[in-house]
Amino acid sequence: MTYRPFRSLGRYLLAACAVSLGVATLGAQTPAAPAPAASGSNPSRVDIFTGYSYFGAHGRVQPAGIPYSSINEGAIGSGAYYFNRYIGGEVIYSNHPSGVNDGMSGVSGGVIGRLPMENFTLFAHGLVGVARLGGPNSDIPASFEHEPYRWGPALTLGGGMDYDLPFFNNRFSLRLFQADYRYIHEDYGPSLSIPTGGALGGRTNMDAIELSTGIVTHFGHIIPPPPVTYSCSVSPESVYPGDPITVTGTAMNLNPKKTPTYNWTSTGGTISGSSSTANIDTKSAAPGTYTVTGHVTEGAKPGQSADCTGQFTVKPFDPPTMSSCSANPSTVDSGGSSAITASAMSPQNRPLTYSYSATAGSVSGTTSTATLTAPAVAAGSSSSVTVTCNVVDDLGKSDSKTATVTVNGPPIPPAPPAPTASSLCSVNFERDKARPERVDNEAKACLDDVALSLQSHSDAKLALVGNEDAKEQKVDARLAKLKHNKKPTAAAARAVNTKDYLVTEKGIDASRISLYTGTDDAQTVTTTLVPSGATNPVASDTPVDESAVKAVPRTPVKKAAKKQ
Repeated sequence: MTYRPFRSLGRYLLAACAVSLGVATLGAQTPAAPAPAASGSNPSRVDIFTGYSYFGAHGRVQPAGIPYSSINEGAIGSGAYYFNRYIGGEVIYSNHPSGVNDGMSGVSGGVIGRLPMENFTLFAHGLVGVARLGGPNSDIPASFEHEPYRWGPALTLGGGMDYDLPFFNNRFSLRLFQADYRYIHEDYGPSLSIPTGGALGGRTNMDAIELSTGIVTHFGHIIPPPPVTYSCSVSPESVYPGDPITVTGTAMNLNPKKTPTYNWTSTGGTISGSSSTANIDTKSAAPGTYTVTGHVTEGAKPGQSADCTGQFTVKPFDPPTMSSCSANPSTVDSGGSSAITASAMSPQNRPLTYSYSATAGSVSGTTSTATLTAPAVAAGSSSSVTVTCNVVDDLGKSDSKTATVTVNGPPIPPAPPAPTASSLCSVNFERDKARPERVDNEAKACLDDVALSLQSHSDAKLALVGNEDAKEQKVDARLAKLKHNKKPTAAAARAVNTKDYLVTEKGIDASRISLYTGTDDAQTVTTTLVPSGATNPVASDTPVDESAVKAVPRTPVKKAAKKQ
């Protein structure tokens, strides 16, 4: 689709702005005769609009894909009837003759809303209707024809602004602009599966912009009657429960030809009355401030009803007051006691009854004094107990205050020292050059002592850390680069063989022994006893995957040579 008419459209809009400025200047220079009421303050009942319209089409006939073009020329007319100052109904007819390759005309009806202001009026509308659309002519082979004019559904949404001209008692306004979005659906019949000439058929879903300007003529005015006003007074405004109250309403601007209706409601007490006067019974009203609302109406239209409100206060009988609630002492030991003293009075010297409560422990007493028995508190901690002193008179009026007692628990006994891990002996693997991962006879003395330590500390665990010298570390590093290498490191094998000796020959539970590999440059296995609750000092070393390392039983050197 192409938008070729923007230059012409710019000229139209520039001309409309020039006319608007000229009219505004002329109105400002007009000698000052008494100005009539502006249409903004007294809006019209009926508006008739006529003017120029530009149609910016955006759509194609599918499935052929032939675009529509915009149409520079067009006329538009509308009529709006307003039900009130802001809302009305509207009918619009626009006609855009055939342009380069299309033509459009349509009629729609719907709702219009306006916002009258001083000299200007903003409006918006939404309409539904039908549109008659034909074409397109261009961009199709010469053997084919444009689509015939057809009627289809159309939707319109938009709005604009009117400037009230200062002539003829504001009879006319200049529509500075009206911008509408149009959606049009047209069905031109079945599309040709094998194009042979004639109309192509198909359908279009068109999005279009319609821009308009022109003159609006106003007829009639909406002059609402002055609204009904209502005020009410309450007498007396402050009472005790049971005292009567009278409410009187005064209405203004009532239509003498109609009989008004009165209604009364109140948030407190019982109100009765169906005229401009009502009575309130406060016997059942609790002390507080309440609102009474009056409503007068003479019809259902706006301005024919009004509300008024008034307030009244129901004062309570004077309650007893408690001046103090104290505890002596205010700090006690766990399970100790404190004397609670309350001081209260009644303005009318009514008999008073005392009661007490506490958030913890127990409190006893029904006079102005009581005793708090503190709760038991854990050693080394403290607790705050709140005691409430209550007083009530024979009318059920009450008051209360609180006192706070701090309860301290016994001191905490010193905690035993935390267990710590200890290093035991180290197993050396340097002596057997042929089998440097084997637990030899000389290692037995060390491991037997380790087994005795584990047996005497049944809740302790053992951490074994295997190490290898620098030469072995280089060999393991090269083997680790081989894809199918499964040979364990010498350090891991030494740790596994050491554990196997302790489990199989010394009967130590395997779950009590954890294996790691360290970084020391030595052919050793270090042993660390970790009592229950102690921190394992070698936990940061690398754990051994015991499933990947097979233990080699301890056998004498000569015996092993014979087996080979």
